[in-house]
Amino acid sequence: MVTDRVSATVIAVVDDDSHILRSLGDLLESADYGVRLFTSPAALLKSACLSEIDCLISDIDMPGIDGFELLRLGEAARPGLPIILITGYPERLKQLPSSSFIGSRFFIKPFEGSTLLSTIGEAISSFRK
Repeated sequence: MVTDRVSATVIAVVDDDSHILRSLGDLLESADYGVRLFTSPAALLKSACLSEIDCLISDIDMPGIDGFELLRLGEAARPGLPIILITGYPERLKQLPSSSFIGSRFFIKPFEGSTLLSTIGEAISSFRK
C-alpha cells in the first residue's frame, strides 16, 4: 500500500499480520506521514523503497527474512536510518546481539500509538541532523 498523501517524511512498515499493518498505516497517515506498507521484508527489498524512506518499522517474527535480518540489511544499505522493531514476543529481543544496532528502537505489542509516534519523531529528527 502506498498512500496518496504528499509528505516530506515517508515511513515504511513491514509486518506479515495484515491487521497490524493496516492499523500502523492508519496511525501513521493520521500523523500526516507518507506510508509504504509491505507484507514481508522481501517485498520491501524488492521495491527499492529503502533508499527513499525516512524510517522503517518492522515486526521481528516473520517467515523467511526476519526483522533482525532486515535490521542488519537496512543498516548496511542506509547507515543511521531510524529502524524500529516490534514484537509480541519480548523474549526475542534477547536474541539481538547487544553490541549491534545501538540506535535501534524496540516496541513490545501492544503499545501506545502516541508513544510510537513520539519515538518516530525523535528518531527522524536525530537522523536528519
